[in-house]
Amino acid sequence: MEIRDFLALKWQDDGCPLIHPPFLSPIVADPTWLPPELVPDGSWRLFAHDVFGLRQYRSDDGLHWQKTSFFVPGAMRAFLYHESGTYFLYYEKYTPLRLVFAWSRYPLWRSAIALRTSSDFKRWSAEKIVLKPELPWHHEPKRGYAVGNPCLVRLQQGYALYYSAGLVYVPDCGFTEPRHIGRALAPSPEGPFSPQTQPILSPQADDPQRNLGAGAIKVLALADGFIGLQNGIGYNAGRSSSTLLLLRSSDGQQFERAKAEPLLAPSQGWRKSHIYACDIKYAEPLRAFVLYYNARDDWHWRRGRERIGRIVAYTTHSDIDPPKTA
Repeated sequence: MEIRDFLALKWQDDGCPLIHPPFLSPIVADPTWLPPELVPDGSWRLFAHDVFGLRQYRSDDGLHWQKTSFFVPGAMRAFLYHESGTYFLYYEKYTPLRLVFAWSRYPLWRSAIALRTSSDFKRWSAEKIVLKPELPWHHEPKRGYAVGNPCLVRLQQGYALYYSAGLVYVPDCGFTEPRHIGRALAPSPEGPFSPQTQPILSPQADDPQRNLGAGAIKVLALADGFIGLQNGIGYNAGRSSSTLLLLRSSDGQQFERAKAEPLLAPSQGWRKSHIYACDIKYAEPLRAFVLYYNARDDWHWRRGRERIGRIVAYTTHSDIDPPKTA
């Protein structure tokens, strides 16, 4: 599939949340997943975090989800990648329970990107830190050090790890969001990862949908380039927003808006205020691209709750080869 074919896809919206926050957590967020053809027991698998840590979910149809026993405390914003029978689970690692007090400015935030691997979703390797906040734009004075929101893409030679970095305060929400997006290169999915010295995306003053923060990005490799799905953070007339934007790139380095209108924007109900991070993959049983995402229903942390939903774009086998990230 080429970029123009992807941009021509027609998306169908389920319109309702599929996963709700667990007990004592106001959020379930940042889903990442794999379709059943890539899972040993033929089930759908999804990882998402709440305020306590990262959890795994299982489904027989991609719609009805149940938590498994898997839990990583102090982990969030994961990305699941599969290659040659190995599952690579990247996530943002932080001090346990720190997210519960994310509204507080002290102590300062500090996070890194960690990796665990598995061959069966049951036994996982020990945690390995693969990227630390070591560059100047990874740090915000009085706020802390942050790298997270990983997304791994296989290139013709080696691998690219896209990630968020830095922190920007969102006044009407009372918490921080990522300021920049960067890219690190490696010879294998396990690293070592060498971050590029400058971010590839930063806030753009002339773009009301990402003038405050770059947010996060998921990148899909196609036959003639790359699609980027960015949830930019905007702030206008005293109110913030997050919309899911479609970007395109010929080299995976320089991205530009592919369409003026967002793929998903806040509307009402459970998606009233923000559309946040997503993960997109091709699901063979549906012959479709499936995109899971989380949305927020109010601005301030005292009131807002976040849930997970999805949109689907159906296609045919003649239209597409499986994406390189699958």
